[in-house]
Amino acid sequence: MSNTQTAPAVDWRSEIDSASQRLGERARHFLRETPLWKLPAAAFGVDAPGAEIWLKLEHMQVSGSFKARGMMNRLLANEIPPSGVVVASGGNAGIATAAAAQALGVPCQVFLPGVSPEAKRARLRALGAEVVVVGELYPDALAACLARQKESGALLTHAYDQPEVVAGAGTLGREIEKQGGLPDAVLVSVGGGGLIGGLAGWFEKRARVVALEPEKAPTLFRAREAGEPVDVEVGGIAADSLGARRIGAIAWEITQQQVQDALLLSDDAIRAARQWLWKELKLAVEPAAALPLAALQTGVYVPRAGEKVCLIVCGANVDPATVA
Repeated sequence: MSNTQTAPAVDWRSEIDSASQRLGERARHFLRETPLWKLPAAAFGVDAPGAEIWLKLEHMQVSGSFKARGMMNRLLANEIPPSGVVVASGGNAGIATAAAAQALGVPCQVFLPGVSPEAKRARLRALGAEVVVVGELYPDALAACLARQKESGALLTHAYDQPEVVAGAGTLGREIEKQGGLPDAVLVSVGGGGLIGGLAGWFEKRARVVALEPEKAPTLFRAREAGEPVDVEVGGIAADSLGARRIGAIAWEITQQQVQDALLLSDDAIRAARQWLWKELKLAVEPAAALPLAALQTGVYVPRAGEKVCLIVCGANVDPATVA
């Protein structure tokens, strides 16, 4: 008989419940319950009788993205040393970590790639973070961040691949269900996978969680082709926020069990959806937040009659002048 033991599966719903309780007790003045809009599918030009499109407006979250949940959960779940916290980010995870660190009164250092927009750098500085720009893409910033963490002993907050970060993101799914009931499908953008990991961990197979990626940053799509996480070349309109080179290990494990669909979208489709959100609904969002709508508009995802489809509008850390 083999003595090899298999690690017990993580009960993600329990972890997300714990994160929600922690955040509610210690961060209720930091996090917001963001709105959930329910509109008929016809409002989006979708021909699906009786279908509803739900917009979860998480771009209105503190720090301008869903990342506030996971970053604050990470900080609250750990002892923070005098050297503070460090994070590598395309922008949103850094902003969320800096905002959480400011709320808790601890130092924060954020490593950014050159592709990160100036609007995000300015926001970080306004939050009191030390900003270090390294290389061109996220992996360059991550390598520098890991080296600094070893030197300083600061608490490392990973943009997407830590249990507390994934569980914090999962509180978004818990909130959707509390506000509107159980959707039939949840359409979500994927970069490193923290958000889809948390949502799939919460909904499990009670709702169809659909992974959406830019054609120029297909981390989950390529991992599925290869049968394991692999490095991919990344670029395109959403590279600042969906620019991870490899799907996170936690997200890979969860999505293998809970997510059937990994779909790709062109930059043109993402750009058009983003402009539609501004012109029709006056929602100024970053490109990553437009992928769910782009999937509807292009027919990459086709709702069934009577289906309730939730679109995660995940972030708005962008210069509004670039939206129209």
